Amino acid sequence: MITLQQMGLNSRLEARSLVDLIVERLEASIISGEIAPGTKLSEVALAQSLGVSRGPLREAIRRLEGRKLLQRTPNIGVRVAEFTEDDLSDILVVREALEGMACRQACLKMTDAEVKTLRQLLRSHGLQSGVKKGTGYYQEGKDFDFHFLIIKGSRNERLIQMLCGDLYDLLRVYRYKSSTLGGRAKAAYMEHEKIVEAIEARDPDAAEASMREHLRNARSYLEALSR
Repeated sequence: MITLQQMGLNSRLEARSLVDLIVERLEASIISGEIAPGTKLSEVALAQSLGVSRGPLREAIRRLEGRKLLQRTPNIGVRVAEFTEDDLSDILVVREALEGMACRQACLKMTDAEVKTLRQLLRSHGLQSGVKKGTGYYQEGKDFDFHFLIIKGSRNERLIQMLCGDLYDLLRVYRYKSSTLGGRAKAAYMEHEKIVEAIEARDPDAAEASMREHLRNARSYLEALSR
């Protein structure tokens, strides 16, 4: 069982943002793999390590359950959500097709200002020590996520719902996990560069092809992890 104290959160959190901070810290630790998929959490230990009542902790856990990062099983407790190998493989194949199409649409529909924002976001990712050292490529959620900006830029609500819905956060866990394998972080960053270049050139064929290639490579690394 993992406690927030084990994650280096020994100080008491301020009441004004207690639930938000618990959610933020737990999310970051789950996405980064510090708390591995399938890990069982202890509400008692978490509450004690923070010096808070179980009320706000339970609210934070409920939020993460709603985002599918945590799963509650009757008579067992709360665990970090995880995919089976077959589920993950099937989802990633579908994701390649859908996100490739989203990238094509984004190439055609994103404004110049949005493309500039995407380029700036990628530059900020390139400054991460993990990317520079090749140890991992961590992206925060939503507007700080390279993939999310492209999907949103597609202007296709169906695609946005399918790609940024219930499985969005849990897929981020596996995306980060694949980036920690040797050489993958830098390769993923360069693949992102190729995608942005295609979008900047307003070349939808190249944009879709580059995104699909990027996602195939990520899937290959994840499959290597499971062997």
